[in-house]
Amino acid sequence: MSVIDPEHSRARAGSFVAALFDLSFASFITLKLIRFLYMLGMLLGVLAAIAAIVAAFSVNSGLGVVALFLSPLVFLLVLVGTRVSLELIAIVFRIEENTARSLLGG
Repeated sequence: MSVIDPEHSRARAGSFVAALFDLSFASFITLKLIRFLYMLGMLLGVLAAIAAIVAAFSVNSGLGVVALFLSPLVFLLVLVGTRVSLELIAIVFRIEENTARSLLGG
């Protein structure tokens, strides 16, 4: 059994929907989804920060002012954590691509 499956490279060129139904997992959709997941994380982070600010102001104005200053900082920290996590996932898939390319002699 060969380490490199010739169907592997052809499956990568397929569509997103075809990759979803690839039962052999020769085609990966993760790299196609990473941009969407990051934008979704950004959107949810912004909405959570706004909700925290609104909730804090509904309790009292002092807590609201604190939330007004801390929410952007927490948002940035969560955004950095999300970005690093997604980059680590992308790195694993890039390693696989480069390893496959090296084994093929390319």
